[in-house]
Amino acid sequence: MSADAGSSTPLDRAAILNIVKEQLAEILEKTPSEISETEAFTEMGADSLALIELVEALEEKLSTYVPGFHIDDEDLENLGCVNDAVDYVAAKLQGA
Repeated sequence: MSADAGSSTPLDRAAILNIVKEQLAEILEKTPSEISETEAFTEMGADSLALIELVEALEEKLSTYVPGFHIDDEDLENLGCVNDAVDYVAAKLQGA
């Protein structure tokens, strides 16, 4: 599954969903299967610090696909659940 870092491999929604769930599961010490796509981050036990960790992890992971990938701090407040984060990342990657 290795695409060289120079190519802009578009990630589909399923791939982005997997990345978000894996990163959040690691932060919350859960398994990816325990992460709901629609449950609010706060209901899963993710506080603002956990969300900042998630953003940093996503930026690091997604930078391998899109160099310099960044999630703006002001956009963070609009991300209430996994689906919001996936939609946001997908839209941002399309614009890249």
